Amino acid sequence: AAPRTGAARRALCGAGQRPVGRGVALPAGPDLRHFLRAAAVEQPGPSPEPGSASGAPKVYLETYGCQMNVNDTDVAWAILQKNGYARTKELDEHNDQNTEFSWLPREKAEQAIWNRLQHLKALKARRPQARAPLRIGILGCMAERLKEEILHREKLVDVVAGPDAYRDLPRLLAVAESGQQAANVLLSLDETYADILPVQTSAGGTTAFVSIMRGCDNMCSYCIVPFTRGRERSRPIASILQEVRMLSDQGVKEVTLLGQNVNSFRDLSEVQFQSVAAPGLSRGFSTVYKTKRGGLRFTHLLDQVSRIDPEMRIRFTSPHPKDFPDEASVLQLIQERHNICKQLHLPAQSGSTRVLEAMRRGYTREAYLELVHHVRDSIPGVSLSSDFIAGFCGETEEDHQQTVSLLREVRYNVGFLFAYSMRQKTRAHHRLQDDVPADVKKRRLEQLIATFREEAARANAALVGQAQLVLVEGPSKRSASELCGRNDGNIKVIFPDTELEDAAECGAPGRAQPGDYVMVKVTSASSQTLRGVPLCRTTLSRAAASH
Repeated sequence: AAPRTGAARRALCGAGQRPVGRGVALPAGPDLRHFLRAAAVEQPGPSPEPGSASGAPKVYLETYGCQMNVNDTDVAWAILQKNGYARTKELDEHNDQNTEFSWLPREKAEQAIWNRLQHLKALKARRPQARAPLRIGILGCMAERLKEEILHREKLVDVVAGPDAYRDLPRLLAVAESGQQAANVLLSLDETYADILPVQTSAGGTTAFVSIMRGCDNMCSYCIVPFTRGRERSRPIASILQEVRMLSDQGVKEVTLLGQNVNSFRDLSEVQFQSVAAPGLSRGFSTVYKTKRGGLRFTHLLDQVSRIDPEMRIRFTSPHPKDFPDEASVLQLIQERHNICKQLHLPAQSGSTRVLEAMRRGYTREAYLELVHHVRDSIPGVSLSSDFIAGFCGETEEDHQQTVSLLREVRYNVGFLFAYSMRQKTRAHHRLQDDVPADVKKRRLEQLIATFREEAARANAALVGQAQLVLVEGPSKRSASELCGRNDGNIKVIFPDTELEDAAECGAPGRAQPGDYVMVKVTSASSQTLRGVPLCRTTLSRAAASH
């Protein structure tokens, strides 16, 4: 799965494990300064009121990378807050300690983290001796994967914590207080943070990510995730439902169920379901691991989550194409429930069967296309997104053109495309040769992006003239007089911020607020954005009933 956003965490000190994730700087006083994802800490111990008292150790957080990092940031902050830390929103507000957590699967993102660490090093050097020393930390998968380099490269980092070590943050920070480096990047076979209710750190509070599982067992040859986040394990459904109910009570209007491979979810916490037969794979798909029996599966989870709040949209990412069984229970549920978004992420990675085999994806081009047709037959009007890698090991020009043709044939609404970057520890690193020149990768990626945009523009143009239900996220970044939100297909929609009638009430007109549903008539479209005129404010249930 391609990384999209990142998360940072508090500073960690100590020695010894693999770093992968976010970088952080932590000082030892009541102030805090953050570089990448940073957390500032004064001294371990209770504070009058977590997150508020001026005497409490403070933390500053920044997030980089994928959605999993965003969720990890919320988990780490929940742990720190429970242990008496306060949060600061400004890097310069208090410059005592910083911690960062980031997952950076692409070298360009990693380089940004290294540059950020250099900035923090200069910050430490300029810090007055009268103030508590600044500590720098990195959390997440980058911390796990590059621990030794992070700890020893110019001594930039004091604390390193892997994705399964967030419970250890208070201890690591205490070690950092003594001036030592501290690290914990041990991977776990069972850690899911099921008992930790994440404290939402994203602005607005309209949308939230809920982690339902951690790790991955697919072992795709290009992917580092199994080595940085460990083996696949699922949270108990009860803890997931508790978190979603809490978010609903807080007014969150959209939840994304998050995992590396969500549709292989398998809750083994209830004994009576541990002998249940495993569902079959999609037709024409295979896997590198043995069939896993037992447990409550993703369809059951999705069913239960969608029943909690009829006004809360439900999304999930990322699924693996192989785990949509032929009986289409998940697809049927998506079609039936008005609050499960009619949008699927189907990561293809390549349009060439030969390259897919080298990637160990477990399917052919033909099997993938058959699944796409099945999805579109089951969910009319579904919005599709995908991931693609340009220039994988051994990719020929013919292979590349097959990927181009797949983009044209499927016509995705949303795409995430990257040039291949080999990662250590992966099967590709041990068995394959990164033999596609950088300039060729760049050219092929540019062609894939151009093709995707061309086809996405056509797909989105089909929505012109239609009314789309939009969940308002806030003002448009480019104009204060416009609002921005997303439709059911997860496509950005921009429309004027004007007085609107409320279709559900007879009260006076009013302006839409973040978290409101607005019906918008689409007037124009590009490859990434829809524009339109607002018709009225409404509700998710009312909009579904009117169609």
